[in-house]
Order: sequence, then C-alpha cells, then structure tokens
Amino acid sequence: MTAHRIVIADDHPLFRDALRQALDDVIAQMVIDEAGSLEDVVNILEQGDAPDLVLLDLKMPGVQGFSGLMYLRAQFPEVPVMIVSATEDPPVIRRALEFGASGYIPKSSPVDVIRRAVRGVLNGDIWVSEDIDMDLHDDSESARLAERMATLTPQQVRVLMMLSEGLLNKQIAYELQVAEATVKAHVSAILKKLGVESRTQAVIAANRLAAGPWQDT
Repeated sequence: MTAHRIVIADDHPLFRDALRQALDDVIAQMVIDEAGSLEDVVNILEQGDAPDLVLLDLKMPGVQGFSGLMYLRAQFPEVPVMIVSATEDPPVIRRALEFGASGYIPKSSPVDVIRRAVRGVLNGDIWVSEDIDMDLHDDSESARLAERMATLTPQQVRVLMMLSEGLLNKQIAYELQVAEATVKAHVSAILKKLGVESRTQAVIAANRLAAGPWQDT
C-alpha cells in the first residue's frame, strides 16, 4: 500500500506535534513532514514526489493572510492545501475556498473532526465544518476584491506575486521561462480582472487582500 504524505505547516512546534498525533489513526500508512515557515513548505514541495495534502496555517513566517495559500496554489496547483487556522470567521473561510483551499479546519476543532476532515480531503472532498454558516453574504470591498482575485489563473497569480516583489516584465519572463510579450498579456489581463488601471494599483490590492484582518495565534 502506498503511504500518504502530508505536510503540516505551522510555526508552533507544540501545535504541529498535536496535529501529528491527531492524524495517527487517519490512514494506515502515512508520512508526515513538518514546516515552520512558507520557505520550509516550498523546500519540501520541491523535493521528491508531491505530497497528498498540505495543512497550512494562515499566519506564520512567510505567510500573512491568503498570501501563502495563493502562492502554493499558483506554484504547486496539483497539491491540495487545507487551511488550519485559529480564525473562524465565515467570510475568511469562504475567501480561502475561493482561493483554492480544499478545506478549512478551525484550530478549536475536536480531534475526531480533524481526522474526518483530513480523511475527506484525501478522498477528494472539499471540507468545511458544519458549525460554520457559509450562507452569510459579505458585500464589503474586500469581499468584492477577493471575488475578482479568485478569477485569476494560476499563472496570473504567479505574475501578480512577482509584481508584488518588484520584478520587471523581463525578470518575470526569465523566471517563468516565457516570452516577455506573454508576461505583458498576463499583466493586462490582471489589471482588467481586478478593475485597476496600473501595476501599482494591482500590487496594492493584492497586498491589502493578502494581509487581511487576521487574529491568528
């Protein structure tokens, strides 16, 4: 039987250990890697076979808000990412799903719920706690921006994040190994989808959304 491989990404060693213990009986064979930062996660994903699931906190070194989720979904679209966070606000959970999360587990969840959630996502399901009211409508500007951001393709997300890092078109083209004209086309599409007029406005919008009103511990 092939072992499932799971990455637990959280900057608190005690929580990583607790989550590892919670997953002991989820499946017969399991390999767990631990990461304390987004850089650690990326290093793990770039080595060997892709894991079956990443359990990602919304706040740790290299991650603030949705930035880590957006990055992983853009760079490693084949790897499911499930959020494990202290934040339980329905708008935050909905936004995470819009950005491609395969599920969302509040850190306050009982062990049996965590096990059921992970098992469900490993089976290909999208998992959200039944206690979370997903029907509440959020009509804030941030919600509208999130909806627009969710329309970006993975490649467009990568380009936007590189714009946020201050890279020029030719540098982005080099990193993505595409023509500079392709990058320009992506930038134009990004501006149109986000409803902004300049690269600077697009970067500001992305940074504002990535930061968000986080209360994680």
